[in-house]
Amino acid sequence: MRQRHGFWLGFTAYLIWGFFPLYWPLLRPAGPVEILAHRIVWSLVAVIALIAVARRWSHLRAVLADRRKLGYIAVGAVTIGMNWGMYIYGVNSGQVVETSLGYFINPLVTILLGVVLLGERLRPVQWLGLAIAFAAVVELTYDYGRLPWIALTLAFSFGTYGLMKKKADVGSSEGLALETILLAPIAMVFLLVTHVSGGGTFGHAGWLNMVLLVGTGLITAVPLLLFGAAATRVPMTMLGLLQYFVPIIQFAIGLLVFHEQMTTARWVGFGLVWTALVLITVESLVFRRRAAIAAKPADRQPELV
Repeated sequence: MRQRHGFWLGFTAYLIWGFFPLYWPLLRPAGPVEILAHRIVWSLVAVIALIAVARRWSHLRAVLADRRKLGYIAVGAVTIGMNWGMYIYGVNSGQVVETSLGYFINPLVTILLGVVLLGERLRPVQWLGLAIAFAAVVELTYDYGRLPWIALTLAFSFGTYGLMKKKADVGSSEGLALETILLAPIAMVFLLVTHVSGGGTFGHAGWLNMVLLVGTGLITAVPLLLFGAAATRVPMTMLGLLQYFVPIIQFAIGLLVFHEQMTTARWVGFGLVWTALVLITVESLVFRRRAAIAAKPADRQPELV
């Protein structure tokens, strides 16, 4: 029952993230940078309110006292800010399909970062998957006439953010609070200058625009909390499989809702990425199952005669 509950919590979190591309265009005429600034500020308000309700101030103070963790959180804040900004830009500039590519290749980038930065060793099938993914990037670069820089920026920024979260090892609400605290001064100054110069949309584009801009805080905090609750109830393998819902939904939205074009070459490139993901995912599941079976005899205690 607990695992089933966790599954639905995780599924709901990924479902919300998957439908994000439908939200950002509603915030026009606000530009990507203004939307990003509002998202940072209102996310801070939302997460501080949640910490106050949950009375987790002691946890927040404990993290503040640890300079090493604060260092990782600071790097994470920069990378997640970059990720949010690039994602908003990609969606609102009509490149939803390319943003979905970023999250398709994100697991592959995470593996690559583990090899380069953590000295992890890969198994042969994992190397094959990375080689296929590299071929996909080359093929898509040829088709686009440029590097798929939106996808690559999203994948590497989120991969680095995940690595920093792993290193910091703090609660999701405390981590987001500190990340937004670090980014909020810059966002607030930008919004203030923009508003004073008459270029901001908040308060000038109708009440619905104001509500939706404030809502960026909730849609950031809610799925994060759902994900955090799910992570304590279900195996990480299940969460790893659920994460593919996000780019699949985004890819479908790009094609069916925004009617973005897919050339034959792009289908080939995406097909290579999907092949790499299937190879690595299946190999990982098989490897873990074999490891679990091999570990069972060692876990048994000797019988007393």
